[in-house]
Amino acid sequence: MKILLWFLLPLFVFAKVHYAKVEPYESVVLKSAVSALVLEADLDAEGTLVQERRVIHLDDVMDNINLKDSQESVQLLEQMISINQDIAGSLSSTVKRQEGYYQRISKLSTASKTQKDNAYNSYTSAKTQYLSTREKIVSLEKQLIDMKYKVALLSDTIGKKSIVLKKKYLYKLMVREGDFVNPGTPLAEVQDISKAKLVLFLEPEELKDVKSRTVYIDGKKTAYRINKVWNVADEKFISSYRAEIYIPAPKKRFSKLLKVELK
Repeated sequence: MKILLWFLLPLFVFAKVHYAKVEPYESVVLKSAVSALVLEADLDAEGTLVQERRVIHLDDVMDNINLKDSQESVQLLEQMISINQDIAGSLSSTVKRQEGYYQRISKLSTASKTQKDNAYNSYTSAKTQYLSTREKIVSLEKQLIDMKYKVALLSDTIGKKSIVLKKKYLYKLMVREGDFVNPGTPLAEVQDISKAKLVLFLEPEELKDVKSRTVYIDGKKTAYRINKVWNVADEKFISSYRAEIYIPAPKKRFSKLLKVELK
């Protein structure tokens, strides 16, 4: 009986061994948001850590011309609004004077009907001009809002036609100069290698208190912990649950295979 227990004991003492590849912390595929011709694709940057550099440039020539014209239109509309506001200010003073004159003359018994009618007509004419100018200002302000929206839209479109990477690893370019892309076309695969992760696939019985387990890597105890656990079984390994351990980025190369145990 003692001999039987001695053989069974390791099944309960030793944790299940997992093997995980050191992967970049994040890997994403950048896709085009617009339809355009590829003007530049920086093949020299492929396979390097890009500090700050444009790696893909889509055709934005007409967009830039349109943007410049639209920005000038914004300035012109602002000038027109300013001029009409000055006109409205002058007309407002005229309306007040004409109204005051009409109110005074309408009470004079010595004033003729013609004089009173002329005073009233001058007052209503000045008020109509004032209201017409105010209406024009409102119309110009609406045009200005629309034009500013157009400028913002063009700026956004131009921004989406240049892929600029900052401290990211360009793993792969998926387009070349001369290609034509549509919305949704994959452009590049980019990775964040500022840190790394180990991906494990755990059996259901391993999930109990998994975040409090001690992580052993290549047989050595570490201070790492399980950082993230999926509550839904993996679509590929249908009886297992994905878990991730975040670790510092390797000094030399990624993709090294490590032995991982949770105890």
